Amino acid sequence: MRALTLVADRKIELAEIAAPAAPAVDEVQIAIKAIALNHIDVWGWRGMAFAKRKLPLIVGVEAAGEISAVGSAVADFRIGDRVVAYGALTCGTCRACRAGRDNLCENVGGIMGFHLDGFARDFVNMPARLVIPIPAAVSLRDAACAPIAFSTVQHMLFDNAKLEPGETILVQAGGSGIGTTAIKMAKAIGCTVFTTVGDDEKAAKAKALGADHVINYRTERFEGVVRKLTAKKGVDVAFEHVGPDTFNGSLLCLKRGGRLVTCGSTSGQSTTINLFQLFLQQYRIFGSFGASMRNIRESLAKMAAGLLPVIDTEVTLADFQRGLERLESRQVFGKIIVTF
Repeated sequence: MRALTLVADRKIELAEIAAPAAPAVDEVQIAIKAIALNHIDVWGWRGMAFAKRKLPLIVGVEAAGEISAVGSAVADFRIGDRVVAYGALTCGTCRACRAGRDNLCENVGGIMGFHLDGFARDFVNMPARLVIPIPAAVSLRDAACAPIAFSTVQHMLFDNAKLEPGETILVQAGGSGIGTTAIKMAKAIGCTVFTTVGDDEKAAKAKALGADHVINYRTERFEGVVRKLTAKKGVDVAFEHVGPDTFNGSLLCLKRGGRLVTCGSTSGQSTTINLFQLFLQQYRIFGSFGASMRNIRESLAKMAAGLLPVIDTEVTLADFQRGLERLESRQVFGKIIVTF
């Protein structure tokens, strides 16, 4: 079968490898049909794995496909079922897993496509407990965005930040895959959305998504604009994933008692904060990584109800690296999909 393998930093090759064996009794075999790219793919491609890994490594952290074989003890799936798979190998038995907090697994084996062989191959065997059916109304292309991007935003906004209808929210990097998703999810419950983008073309697209106030951070200080438009009160929630370049500005945009939730740091790993400001303003800061199986189901349900991901580009498997380069360039608006 075909597989995309990372053989060195910034070097991916399309290889022919042995197809997997028949699935174990508690596994299903998935024929991969679509992959969605994320910044974690870019980090792995750059060599930022944050843990030991062996090369060559099959890439791809987020995917959708169809079941091609079923283990003898699996009762919930049939050949031909359309599914997505969880993006990490969790243990399923620790306290966090038993509580449905999959992204806090105490014995996680690693992230697919980052520490472990991922989904960019024709077939993959997965534990059936980590596989989720796709609603009939949702395409494989859209569903491929559920295991990481959509579910990450679902977890950030509603499990962590507790975003409520009618609140105000600042979404940083509104043209990114999770930024576009955050805009759409927040608008779906009647929130007022402020967002930042890097050029006027993206500003028009963000406005078309429903963002109420779009700020080109290259020409305006977003902190000043948000403070002015909220009569210096600030927003209820800041949705962060950029890092040092925007983190303290996002804090400054919060109203007293506001909540900041962050899942990424594409502009660097370290920053400093004013502790006096933190406790006087009574900010609440949430670190958020990944999502639970429940969040993926919630995301697919939202897609089935009509809240769909924004797709920037579709590329073929052979053009996977070109997709990564486009994502790294920050020229994207929405998600990049790799089709098989």
